[in-house]
Order: sequence, then C-alpha cells, then structure tokens
Amino acid sequence: MVHAVLFDLDDTLFDHEGSARAALGAVRDCHPCFAHMTFGDLESAHTRLLEELHREVMAGRLDLDAARQERFRRLFVAAGVAPDAVMSARAAAAYRERYLAARRLVPGASALVAAVKARARVAVVSNNLRDEQEDKLRHLGLTPYVDELVVSGDTGVAKPDPAIFRIALERLALAPSAVVMLGDSWDADVSGARAAGIRAIWFNRRGASAPDPAVLEVRSLEPVDRVTRLLFDADRN
Repeated sequence: MVHAVLFDLDDTLFDHEGSARAALGAVRDCHPCFAHMTFGDLESAHTRLLEELHREVMAGRLDLDAARQERFRRLFVAAGVAPDAVMSARAAAAYRERYLAARRLVPGASALVAAVKARARVAVVSNNLRDEQEDKLRHLGLTPYVDELVVSGDTGVAKPDPAIFRIALERLALAPSAVVMLGDSWDADVSGARAAGIRAIWFNRRGASAPDPAVLEVRSLEPVDRVTRLLFDADRN
C-alpha cells in the first residue's frame, strides 16, 4: 500500500522550462547580439550553461547571483560579445525578474498534489537549494500539501544518488515499498528512485523513448484521476 508520494519539483510540478523560456526571450529581445542565433540554439546554449553552473552552486563553489552573472557572461561570449561585469549583471537581473514573473504550475499539478494529500503523505525531492524551492512552493500554493522537502543543498547528496531518496524515506519513516516517485528526469528521478528500491513513474512530457518500457509513464498530469490511480496502484512494478 502506498503511504507517500515523492515528487520532483522543477518540470514536474513547477514549469521551470516555461519560465526559463519566457525569461530568456526577454533577454534576447534586449540584446541584438543574440539575433543571429535561433531561439532553439540560444536556449540549448543557455540550458547547458545553467546545468554546468548549477553544479557549481550545489558544490558550494558559487552563490546563485554569481552563477547567474557568469552564465550570461558566457552566453554573451558564445554570441561573439565580450561583456563587462555591468552588462552581465544587468542581463542576469533581467532574466531573474522575468523568470519570477513567469512562474506557474505544470497543468494539473495542484489538483494532483491535493488528490494525493487526501490519501497519503507528500514529499518533494529536489536537486536545488532549500530557500529557492521553498519560495517556489509558496508562490505556487503547494506549501500546505508538502510534508517533507528534501533538497540536495541540505543533504549534501543529489539525485540520482539513492542516498537522497533514503533520506526522504527516513524522514517519512517509511519503507521503499510504501512509497512511489514521480519525476520528469529518467536519470535523476526514475533511475535514482529505483536504485533506492522505490517504484517510479516517469513524467515523460516530451514523448521521449523510454530506456525501460516496463516503467510506467505519464505524458500529462491530467486527467488527475488517472494519474492518481497509477500512483496508488501498489501492484505495479
């Protein structure tokens, strides 16, 4: 029987990709140097730099503000511009402002978490800093539903390391068989959870090919009743 559901946050409940696209578009509109790049190429470069520098933040080698400024410094360089510190800082600030303004839930997320909370406990397991994720949960109206927030910034371990899932289990005082994980990243969420003995469901929003077709997947959080049934079907493997 399922007594708790673990959720990833970014791009599972919170539409990080949508916010990032809106914010990057706003920066692109203000800087002609990006005009020769397609938005897809700009987005790919930005995502790569974001992931690289996020690892530096998680390792404690950069703070968030410094990482954002360095991200845009490198992005300007990739566009053929040598920016000064003021230019990079302004672009980072503009991105952050638009990102915050564009924050929204993935369709169906609020109703799904509420439906789960009515039947079981809810935990969020995320590779990020606690302050950042707590702020998202408050903004999105999810805080009242979340029993445990387990973040790599606190624990010192990150998905897909099964240790972060074991920490979640310890805080919930539950065995792996009593928990299910839902997340969008195959490597971080599905593989990590399974390594900890937890059943996982893949939130495959983009319709990618599954590395293991035996794993259940959903491509939308709606209809909520269907996703809820899958989460609580303890006989699935």
